[in-house]
Amino acid sequence: MADKAGDGPVEAQLQMGDTENSRAESEATNKEDGESEMAEEAMSVDDEGSECYCGKGRNLGTVEIQCGFCFRWFHQDCIGCYLGTAIPFMTNYQFACRGCSPNGLENFTKKVSSFPQICYTAIANLCYQTDPASENPQMFSRDGEIIPFIDKQWENLTTQTRRTKQTWHATVAKTLSKETEMFTYKEENLGDPHFGLTLSDLYKVGPYSEILKQSGSVPSVGKSGGFVDSGKGRGYKRKAPDSVQLPGVKQKRGDLGPTTKQAPHGYPLEHPFNKDGYRYILAEADPHAPNRQAFDESLDWAGKPIPGYLYRTFLGTDVLFALNDRAPQLKISTDRLSVTGEKGYSMVRATHGVRRGAWYFEVLIEEMPQDSATRIGWSQSLGNLQAPCGYDKFSYSFRSRLGTRFHQSRGKHYCDGGYSEGDVLGFFIHLPEPDNPGKLLPNTFKDRPLVKFKSHLYYEEKDHVAETEKSLKPLIGSQMIMYKNGSSQGIAYEDVFEGVYYPAVSLYKNTKVTMNFGPDFKCPPQGLKDFRPMSDAASQTMVEYALADIIYHVENEGKLPEF
Repeated sequence: MADKAGDGPVEAQLQMGDTENSRAESEATNKEDGESEMAEEAMSVDDEGSECYCGKGRNLGTVEIQCGFCFRWFHQDCIGCYLGTAIPFMTNYQFACRGCSPNGLENFTKKVSSFPQICYTAIANLCYQTDPASENPQMFSRDGEIIPFIDKQWENLTTQTRRTKQTWHATVAKTLSKETEMFTYKEENLGDPHFGLTLSDLYKVGPYSEILKQSGSVPSVGKSGGFVDSGKGRGYKRKAPDSVQLPGVKQKRGDLGPTTKQAPHGYPLEHPFNKDGYRYILAEADPHAPNRQAFDESLDWAGKPIPGYLYRTFLGTDVLFALNDRAPQLKISTDRLSVTGEKGYSMVRATHGVRRGAWYFEVLIEEMPQDSATRIGWSQSLGNLQAPCGYDKFSYSFRSRLGTRFHQSRGKHYCDGGYSEGDVLGFFIHLPEPDNPGKLLPNTFKDRPLVKFKSHLYYEEKDHVAETEKSLKPLIGSQMIMYKNGSSQGIAYEDVFEGVYYPAVSLYKNTKVTMNFGPDFKCPPQGLKDFRPMSDAASQTMVEYALADIIYHVENEGKLPEF
């Protein structure tokens, strides 16, 4: 792999240039050498460090996507984000893999193809179909092979609308003749020109190849995996791909587009809130969904809703406060472990819930000004966010004032004196195994509609509060116990309603609390054994959803649409 900037021979040459030339000449040399170095790294990445997430190397002739930061290649089926129509050797995109994206989410942006890119990809595919191992330039008839291939694969090669007139044939002819750095030319028979690629190694055909950069067809590679404007001359600057910000690089307020705003833990900062009777679940592409590639290549589904089964629920790796499952007026900290209230009671839930087992989490009361209050406890997903925890049948809480416990807005005395600023509260829940095996696994939402919001897809789930309330049944043997500074306050509730329970916090006025989901607790519950910290719920949820997705695909095998 090419030496990184500042580590190898390129840097040594730059230092020699500084001592032998004037400052102006040195800066020009540094600029050219830096670009050349990164281009060489992009060109040679197939030799080492090119492994996909799956650990396997290149699979020439299939759709592979190259990251613009680390230059590794990734197989289409291993990529979680939506690619749309794709073709081998495509170059009209910018991509950041999970390891290089600052938020841990893949980011793929398809660009409008220039005609040099269209011709480049077309000839590369013709080369592979003819003789992929050939080391000599392969030549193809412009009118008999290249133009017919472009016409047949138009929707895969470009996002431009298919041309109704054949004037684009002349544009292709002009491009092939003009871009001599990209295409070789031969005309053995008069009137039948043949063209090939000057770069015969198909492993080096990609969006960041030196040839495309020199032609000005795509952004060239800058240091740190950034992108350089293709325009030549003075004053061009490095910039990250659309909707991706390089780590450590600050952006001006006006440069921050909506899709660049990402939380450190991967959830988009701009997102739909759960409100008005609807909930929104962030979705990611399901690499195991059948017919996925056929759907991507199908033209019949263009402009139509994406089938939900092609995606799956996005699951974070840590238990945190949910950004979407909260009242919008609540202020969540950057680490998503603290929340500050505002005005009247409103609630926020955690990202992960539990349906069986014994679980525990802690809450530290950071700030509790005079006349403010909290109600903290457990809530199901249908609990009202614009009300205190314990307001309806779906939630149970422990109030700071007077130590009252609440359920269905009915308060009962529970703890003398309540709690105040500086106290550490503990919340324990025990949920026996449900009798119905069908309730052991979560809903996949694969039969729900997908809606797009700020470049991300979400499952849209309608809340059926009234119907669900009528069907609630007590879970015999279940318990909720609250703790204050490690000391049990006794059993708060028994035989709670069956369902999935999330840690929930509701705040009145400017109270601030911080969550501790474990595994280490500041005030371990005295006398409590055989429980799991809520932090373990993240891994258990992944297992449950993976199994639920598998069962969905097996049960619906042969029933899903063919594309």
